[in-house]
Amino acid sequence: MKYGYYPGCSLERNAGAYHSSLMAIARPLDLQFDEVDDWNCCGATEFIAVNRLQAYALVGRNLALAAQQMIPLNNGAASTKQHDLVAPCSACYLNLSKVNRYLGEDQELAIKVNSALEAGGLRYEAGSLRVRHLLDVIVNDVGYERIAAQVKRKLSGLRIAPYYGCLVVRPAFEGRFDDPEYPTSLDKLMRTLGAKVVDFPLKAHCCGGHMTQISADVALDLIRRLLKNAADYEADMIVTLCPMCQLNLDAFQDAVNERFGTNYKIPILFFTQLMGLAFGLSPEAVGIGKELVDARPALAKLGMAVVPPEAEPVAVKRRRRNDTSLPMPQMPQEEQQ
Repeated sequence: MKYGYYPGCSLERNAGAYHSSLMAIARPLDLQFDEVDDWNCCGATEFIAVNRLQAYALVGRNLALAAQQMIPLNNGAASTKQHDLVAPCSACYLNLSKVNRYLGEDQELAIKVNSALEAGGLRYEAGSLRVRHLLDVIVNDVGYERIAAQVKRKLSGLRIAPYYGCLVVRPAFEGRFDDPEYPTSLDKLMRTLGAKVVDFPLKAHCCGGHMTQISADVALDLIRRLLKNAADYEADMIVTLCPMCQLNLDAFQDAVNERFGTNYKIPILFFTQLMGLAFGLSPEAVGIGKELVDARPALAKLGMAVVPPEAEPVAVKRRRRNDTSLPMPQMPQEEQQ
């Protein structure tokens, strides 16, 4: 099965383990993810509130590039078959699907966005692509039965709290694949891998997003509630599908402990990492050790020995880009006078 792939900025850096573990499990599942060439940032969660037209044009550029690269031409006419663009990041998935939907509903907006895209020789017809989250593809296209067939090391004895966050199942611009208030697809996936899924009532509540940069009081209390809920049900770890959720629960756990006098040490891993472990891959192959809250004590229940994490996180090495910092779009060369 072949898909377009929009990794987003987080998978280039702090969520590198998400990307590497996805690529590691793709082969045994017969999945091919073709990364959109020259993609740019989706604007995260804030930009659309700052400048709507610029934000839609920013995301529209990614959709236009993906359509240009994914949709074959037949005698000069684009194929009418709908192609799937997959986003592992929940914020990227939300932005891509929202713009895809609204460009089809608001003709005036679509005209303005395409006018902006024309400066780079691009154009996007709303609905040409279907934007999907990675979890949707894994559970619905691959399916639990095929996943179970790949399990070589059951995660028996591991107590997992599945955390969806607030974006992936709502508002569902491209069609709902799970319940918006109490989703269960990730629960079932973890059970398929042999893990014990604990009750986690706050599984679709917000982690605070970028609130950590705006109001520490609000952000840390939101994170504390999630950690407490998992700890109350004696979860060994929280498994998520969003880089922002993973970052907040992992990186700010010490701050929560200091603020509230708690002692949480709950590792936060991506669901693709757990799939890789269950498929028999080594912890290092799926990026275990890059998390801040050490996962080794939890994985010891599975009899796994994990190499201690390196002092400095290693950036994901993939396609070489012109810019050595953030992935920036390549600007067209000015015409020679």
